[in-house]
Amino acid sequence: MSAAAVDELIPALKEMIIAECDKDCSPDAIETDEALIGGPLDLDSLDALQICMAVKETYGVRIEGGPEARRALASVRALAETIVEDSGA
Repeated sequence: MSAAAVDELIPALKEMIIAECDKDCSPDAIETDEALIGGPLDLDSLDALQICMAVKETYGVRIEGGPEARRALASVRALAETIVEDSGA
């Protein structure tokens, strides 16, 4: 996995999370390694579903439920790593 590809993806994912989850904050306010679900952004399972659908639509990466989703949605970095791994970038 390319660390550069992950780092390039992180700002776009922060923007996507803000848009999909209707949050009123700047991308800089989202810490890359903080918990997404139940963390400072106060995202819930509906937000997680919105993020998963947006990732599938934007990046063509399907995030299944259960343990895979929990791992992928652990943080913005984990989400970026999942997308890079699954897309073969």
